[in-house]
Amino acid sequence: MIAENLAVLRQKIEETCRSSGRNPAEVKLIAVSKYFGVDAIIEAKNCGLTDFGENRAQELTLKFEKLGNDVTWHFIGTLQKNKVKYVVNAAELIHSVDSLELLEEINYRAEKIGQVQKILLEVKTSEEETKSGLETETEILSLVKRCSELKNIELKGLMTMAPLTEDANIIRKSFRDLRNLKDRINNKGYILTELSMGMTSDFEIAIEEGATMIRIGSAIFGDRDYSKDWRQV
Repeated sequence: MIAENLAVLRQKIEETCRSSGRNPAEVKLIAVSKYFGVDAIIEAKNCGLTDFGENRAQELTLKFEKLGNDVTWHFIGTLQKNKVKYVVNAAELIHSVDSLELLEEINYRAEKIGQVQKILLEVKTSEEETKSGLETETEILSLVKRCSELKNIELKGLMTMAPLTEDANIIRKSFRDLRNLKDRINNKGYILTELSMGMTSDFEIAIEEGATMIRIGSAIFGDRDYSKDWRQV
């Protein structure tokens, strides 16, 4: 199933890139493997996938213990300060940095193990209360500046989640706002290269608006069964 799903997904990505004048190589596919077992990740890896996203620190840690650096891990969920030490140990890129306190903790934990942690700042681009992320440009610019001062942090770009709606114009505005924010930040002398935006329901719009990373789960692995323990899936 995964191989068939991937074939369809890759064709859609390529078609969207071509129609919007982009090179498909510019868009990294991150397979969101939360609640799916190690066997599913290995199957996806055997189909050519290299990057996998997890939402929970404990699940990432357990999967990292089994697979290590055979794949590249991304942490894409809300991150609590007391879980940072586990995530820094495993994740190549943390997508969800949304406060100065969290940023400082990541830097501290990365320094303790002698690594430079790559991160994205999570930006709230919708009015939905369920969405998290930085909201004001002043706050975002302050964190961008702080990132440049921390020796164990490498800021790569920005991440957002579009609102849950069927209105493509609202979704497009969310992604376009993030891209424009990145441009304004870079115009101040910084070098941000990554835009992590777009999921199964809206990745085509995200690609059209400049996404460099898309986070896809169900279109690869199928629907999740939350009643089951992923260790037995």
